[in-house]
Amino acid sequence: MMAVNKDLDRHNLQPKKFILWLFIVSSIIFFAGLTSGFIVYSGDGLRKSLNVPLPKVFLYSTVVIVISSITMHLAFLKAKQLKFGLQRLWLWVTFVLGVVFISLQVYGWTVWTDLGVFFVNSNATISFVYAFTLFHIVHILAGLIMLITALISSYSKVPNVTSTFRIEISSIFWHFVDILWIYLYLFLLLNQ
Repeated sequence: MMAVNKDLDRHNLQPKKFILWLFIVSSIIFFAGLTSGFIVYSGDGLRKSLNVPLPKVFLYSTVVIVISSITMHLAFLKAKQLKFGLQRLWLWVTFVLGVVFISLQVYGWTVWTDLGVFFVNSNATISFVYAFTLFHIVHILAGLIMLITALISSYSKVPNVTSTFRIEISSIFWHFVDILWIYLYLFLLLNQ
């Protein structure tokens, strides 16, 4: 136990976790502001509401990101059990599911553009939906970078405490973007 504490002190990892939590809180505030703006804009009697259905692919992407959260949790558990081969496997699966999620989101945009629903149009509520998904994709890309860091760490000869810490913060962030998307998807379903 004493060696683990010395490793944590030596690598100074706890402040990094605090920075992650600050970023998560600021992201929550950012998306709360976006959804509030959507509500205010669409609630004005002179404005149009979101009068087009959400692409069905958004439901599929929701299923994909929930599964990716499960695989991320499995990777975290395997790291805690020091089963590094399985940890890497589940990290790779999570990474691939993250890429699939982004692909499905972009495909959802193409579904809308094929219907003539563009980012810039007379109905700003639709522009909000594009903004929600775009900013969420940026968060997913950040999560993918964190997954790559955790993967590199798992293949490298870094101390186990560092490798486990990287997967822990990657897991926290990945679950956050999962919950964030579920919130956005349900919000959009209720407001279409």
